Amino acid sequence: MIFEPFAPYQAGEFQVKFATSAWERQQAHALRRAVFCEEQKIFDGDDRDAIDDRAIPIVALSMMGVASDRLVGTVRIHEAEPGLWWGSRLAVHEDFRKIGALGATLIKLAVSSANAMGCHTFLANVQVQNGLLFRRLHWDVVEEFEIYGKPHLRMKADLAWYPPCPTPEAGFVALPRKAA
Repeated sequence: MIFEPFAPYQAGEFQVKFATSAWERQQAHALRRAVFCEEQKIFDGDDRDAIDDRAIPIVALSMMGVASDRLVGTVRIHEAEPGLWWGSRLAVHEDFRKIGALGATLIKLAVSSANAMGCHTFLANVQVQNGLLFRRLHWDVVEEFEIYGKPHLRMKADLAWYPPCPTPEAGFVALPRKAA
């Protein structure tokens, strides 16, 4: 009798919410370092900057029942001036990029929570290879430019597609679109 190995456990849902604990903030920074410093080599050593002092980190957690299993995605938002919000440092762990819903749900909570806090304009500098995802999520290209030695798009969210989310600490549930 031949036994097939079990497939590794794959979370059936993910919680996307504001980071509310120290471990979530620490793991969000660790994921950003892994993606932007080690994988993409955009930054040397660490990607933290002055924006982190005022930014709100948002995290995606894989869920095992009602408990979080691990942090698998992150983005940060901040208000640059009254009503003008920015999203930045969107990162999804490489093992979870094929889930499909994680990046989109992180973006949805980023814009919807800012919208609930008085946002009239939400912008992001997006790497060109991610432009199609943002366009599908009702973002428009404002300009093209280069930053950190890579081509980027400055993009603006259509706030009409992002109703205010008054409970970002609970956030949204993201369900996998397909098996990873």
